[in-house]
Amino acid sequence: MMKWSAFKSRLPFTKNDPRVAVVRLSGTIGTGRMALNDEALAPILDKAFSRGKPSAVALLINSPGGSPVQSSLIASRIRRLADDKGVPVHAFVEDVAASGGYWLAASADDIWVDFGSIIGSIGVISAGFGLPVFLARQGIERRVHTSGKSKSTLDPFLPQKDEDVARLKHILEDMHSGFIAYVKERRGAKLAENPALFTGEFWLGRRAVKLGLVDGEAHMMPKLQQLYGKDVRLIRYGPKKGLLSRFGATMAEDAMQAVEARAHYARFGL
Repeated sequence: MMKWSAFKSRLPFTKNDPRVAVVRLSGTIGTGRMALNDEALAPILDKAFSRGKPSAVALLINSPGGSPVQSSLIASRIRRLADDKGVPVHAFVEDVAASGGYWLAASADDIWVDFGSIIGSIGVISAGFGLPVFLARQGIERRVHTSGKSKSTLDPFLPQKDEDVARLKHILEDMHSGFIAYVKERRGAKLAENPALFTGEFWLGRRAVKLGLVDGEAHMMPKLQQLYGKDVRLIRYGPKKGLLSRFGATMAEDAMQAVEARAHYARFGL
């Protein structure tokens, strides 16, 4: 039997309730199957902005970050769709929108948080391990042959070189500059004059409001009812699990990505 809301929408001369598309952006950002990435989110975002002429799109964010490139690609896609369709975008943060997670939130027209949400970490990080001493103790000889003097840059099995570290820092600084520029473009005059904003530091939601990183404290449903009326309808969009994943065919890959994701969240005490 057809629901009344669906039947009503087909009747002529009737006013439909406002519709807001909700897209959940939860998890780390990267290229793995379980991570948020532009390729996986493209069809979801396209539907959210296009299907049924929504009054707005709400992003429900819970992400500690990850790949800066994927963060940029996703945020750029959200802005293109918002501008092309003329649809406002509201971001609602759950536990965390830090680093790349904040990059996604900044793509919205406004950002709403819980008082305890973790916000910020506007910086770029590169981490790894060095194992040359371990190899030497085990009597293992590392043999590397390259064409191009920088081809073995930051090889974890070789001693660290000062010139490699300097080169990496330049790359990180360039990426950081792009991140800062995007935040300034999106938040503009809302940002407070505070030298700590772009140091990688992070804050709880209430403090982030004072810093201008977000617009206020609000939860999704009450805020959307305030903006679009008490009869607003939420249409949720998200990825569907494939047949193989339901049967555990990618269990090992998922386990590794889960460990990596856990490490990202642990940085913020979550």
